[in-house]
Amino acid sequence: MTKRGLRKKLEGEVISNSSDKTVLVLVERLTKHRTYNKYLRRRAKHMAHDPQNMCQIGDKVRIIENRPISKRKRWQVLDIIEKFRG
Repeated sequence: MTKRGLRKKLEGEVISNSSDKTVLVLVERLTKHRTYNKYLRRRAKHMAHDPQNMCQIGDKVRIIENRPISKRKRWQVLDIIEKFRG
């Protein structure tokens, strides 16, 4: 068996779970501006595969890079870090 290559892992917040087996995850990261040395907040939305429909809006989740599942889905929910209490 061949070893699977390194896959990216990201952490973010679920902002939508209206689709079946799919969640929309908002990932925020800080990057430093090269010239001004100011930290900038960058955001990205990723569609992630959630086969058991376990994620709810507001949950903190860890997602992992995956093979293409559909047109826009290239990530899969690895685990739920923290459930939303609201």
